[in-house]
Amino acid sequence: MTFRIIFIVLDGLGDRPCKELYGETPLEAASTPFMDYLAREGICGFHVPIDPGIVVESGPAHFELFGYHPFREFYPGRGVLEALGIGAKLEKGDIALRVNFATIKDGKIMDRRAGRIEDVSVFEKDLTMEIDGVQFILKAGVEHRAALIIRGSGLSSEIEGNDPHKTGRKPLKIKPKTRNPDAVKTAKLLQKYIDKAAGILSTHDVNREREKKGLPPANYLLVRGAGEYRSAESFRERYDLKACCIAGAGLYKGVARYFGMDVLNVRGASGTKNTDVDAKILAAKNALKNYDFIFLHVKATDLFGHDGDAIGKKEFIERFDKALSKIYGVDGVIVVTGDHSTPCSLMDHSGDDVPLLIHGEGVRADNCFRFGERDCHCGLLSRIHAKDVIHEVLNLIGEERIVE
Repeated sequence: MTFRIIFIVLDGLGDRPCKELYGETPLEAASTPFMDYLAREGICGFHVPIDPGIVVESGPAHFELFGYHPFREFYPGRGVLEALGIGAKLEKGDIALRVNFATIKDGKIMDRRAGRIEDVSVFEKDLTMEIDGVQFILKAGVEHRAALIIRGSGLSSEIEGNDPHKTGRKPLKIKPKTRNPDAVKTAKLLQKYIDKAAGILSTHDVNREREKKGLPPANYLLVRGAGEYRSAESFRERYDLKACCIAGAGLYKGVARYFGMDVLNVRGASGTKNTDVDAKILAAKNALKNYDFIFLHVKATDLFGHDGDAIGKKEFIERFDKALSKIYGVDGVIVVTGDHSTPCSLMDHSGDDVPLLIHGEGVRADNCFRFGERDCHCGLLSRIHAKDVIHEVLNLIGEERIVE
């Protein structure tokens, strides 16, 4: 029996009946001959990301899918994962936060993304500094995004961010979540850094040029998602599988790096609606030569859900199915699921169960003939928790641990 696994996560895959699709979900309405074939020859069901009816974000959902349950015992925070995702090197005890370069005028936020500025790496050097013996390290991400790393002694991630998530409002003041002296110290230092950074950005040559061109200046830092870096048992230590990740968006690369997976760079894997799914599938197929476990993440399904675009989500699923068919005949177990549901009707995450299919040698096929929400109700997997998906897969390849 083969020991290769392709673990595909179509972000936000699950949905609810859509009026535009005559009462079907995007997955049900989509023409997906290859995934239907996998369902017909495999086993289907649903997984519950955390607990029934509980809405979850992508980070915790992936921790559960990879068997790191409960995620609260392992989860270092979104800031840490975003920092790892853009390639930042973290040390034990580092505090990391997500950053948006924003535009502020007369003390109010005019644009949370500074006109979606294309590159903020030009600010890295000027915004990396030391304050009262504590290091502040800025690392640029994609477009307006970045990560901020705070390194020093006596720090805490128990702090609130300054992003009100709406324009027309003043940035919030950084506050500690508790009265812990370390949290109070960190909050004061971070506010001091943000104020100093705002002064630097207000007169920065890049922003002066942007204003001359009528573009919004990237003159303020909005931070959120503070977390503290700590080590966890690697995926290889936990399952004795050599793993890699193919993803476009930084969060999922960060999750992979946190678990010690290799992150493969694939041209065209953008983490957007226009991501090159053909290149991703080819990369996954080639990775089977060197890896036991390939984590393949696709973000677009979630983006269409957030946009409320049911037809776009359906059409993207069809495009993905066509690309996925290129792995027909490979030896290995193929898993197709999502991390959570993002119904187009809600334009946000929901607590609905997520469709799941597993195909491979040794699978006892059920009576599911299509991959869709209605059909998965008939699947032999029934309704399992996300934390149990990895164990179902490991059982198929004969690698599950024996309880004695």
